[in-house]
Amino acid sequence: MTIFSKIIAGEIPCYKIAEDDKFFAFLDIFPLVKGHVLVTTKIAVDKFFDLPDDYLNTLLVFAKPIANAIEKSFDCNRCGISVIGLEVPHAHVHLMPINSEKDISFSQNKLKLSPEEFIAIQQKIICNLP
Repeated sequence: MTIFSKIIAGEIPCYKIAEDDKFFAFLDIFPLVKGHVLVTTKIAVDKFFDLPDDYLNTLLVFAKPIANAIEKSFDCNRCGISVIGLEVPHAHVHLMPINSEKDISFSQNKLKLSPEEFIAIQQKIICNLP
């Protein structure tokens, strides 16, 4: 069981953004920027491209309204997307408000936010979902 499986099962608390029968989206607790959201699958598959085709076909459709809400919630040029997959062996994508490629660089220091800041970010994104 991965840490993401435990988050999805409710064993570890998170700042949930959205959920359906296949996917789960929540705030990254070690964000690169405010508004950094992880979208993961409810099935535990390590490598992104090892996901079943029906998951690959629908992941971006699930992520699209979240990306749009991120763009509405933060001052940014766009919502960036990244597939890294090295830190947690559970297929996922990162959605982040970005103004340049530097904003999505995983070599930069992570932000340290308070629970109150996470809740404010969570509510801002959720309020901008359709």
